[in-house]
Amino acid sequence: SLRIKDKEKNSSLAKKFGFEYFDGVRAQGYGGYWYDGRWLKVADRLIERYNLTSQSKFLDVGCAKGFLLKDLRSKVKGISVRGLDCSEYAKSKACPSVQPSIDIGCCSSLPYLDNSFDAAVAINTVHNLDEKLCRQAIKELTRVVKNKRNIFIQVDAYNSPEERAIFEVWALTAKTYLTPHEWEVMFDDLGFCGD
Repeated sequence: SLRIKDKEKNSSLAKKFGFEYFDGVRAQGYGGYWYDGRWLKVADRLIERYNLTSQSKFLDVGCAKGFLLKDLRSKVKGISVRGLDCSEYAKSKACPSVQPSIDIGCCSSLPYLDNSFDAAVAINTVHNLDEKLCRQAIKELTRVVKNKRNIFIQVDAYNSPEERAIFEVWALTAKTYLTPHEWEVMFDDLGFCGD
């Protein structure tokens, strides 16, 4: 594939989290990241899992163009949503209704007060940091959410040396990738009790 052929160049461009990563060619990221309704089902699951209501405050760390924020607002009138992303480009291309709710920053140093949110997610985000900052990002997510069980973090993992080799050829942005057991040990070590 083209991603593998020019892996170093593609990875370098992807790690800028700009046009190339979101809307450039597939070899450098999404290959075009546009609203298609894929987050509606995720929004439904989050609403149910974390009992989100019009009184809730929700945080999406690594929110990209804010599609999940948009869908949560469409499902729960009055919910307060915030997004954080490192990409000025993604924010500039966000839905106008949520663009003001997106902050630019890094998940290892969240610009929010302790216990500010009722629930938070970080989907395919914290693993883009080295292990030290990845740990700090998990601590930060725990710090800003009231009920520490209302946090969902998704990370990259592999189960065998063969899977790791495939992952290392394919992945563009992940800096920390471990086996599921190694992730569990890290989460346990940090006292993480979310999903």
